[in-house]
Amino acid sequence: MNGVAAAAEFTDMPALRGKDYGKTKMRYPDYTETDSGLQYKDLRLGSGPTPKMGETVVVDWDGYTIGYYGRIFEARNKTKGGSFVGDDKDFFKFRLGSQEVIPAFEEAVSGMALGGVRRIIVPPELGYPENDYNKSGPRPTTFSGQRALDFVLRNQGLIDKTLLFDIELLKIIPNK
Repeated sequence: MNGVAAAAEFTDMPALRGKDYGKTKMRYPDYTETDSGLQYKDLRLGSGPTPKMGETVVVDWDGYTIGYYGRIFEARNKTKGGSFVGDDKDFFKFRLGSQEVIPAFEEAVSGMALGGVRRIIVPPELGYPENDYNKSGPRPTTFSGQRALDFVLRNQGLIDKTLLFDIELLKIIPNK
């Protein structure tokens, strides 16, 4: 292949120059990165047990489209770290190892201790399968949240689909 043919394959697009779309992902210096590419930071370490595979966990969570204007698509019960009030049904619960939730969520929660609050940066490959929150949790509970998340996930343009979640581990329900 000669140089002319190679150059013709990559049209120079001035608007994209220096943008580095899709090549590297943001590294957040104060976060720990796991082998999968998940980045996390514990905002509060829990003092209780760590959930085991097969156990059901009850969590409170917030979600933001951090790669795109930082829009909130889920703000549950305001600040994390308050006392656990209300019924289980008011919170999101799932069984560890069941693939009910996106890979990043499962990985994050399985490393948390009860009572902890963890912030995670989720690259698209650890997020919603096929960019659809109906296929895997957690699912925004409000219409406006679903719309905000849907806009980013379904966008065909070159927008950053990185997400940020704050997760509080409220309860671990042992296997029966």
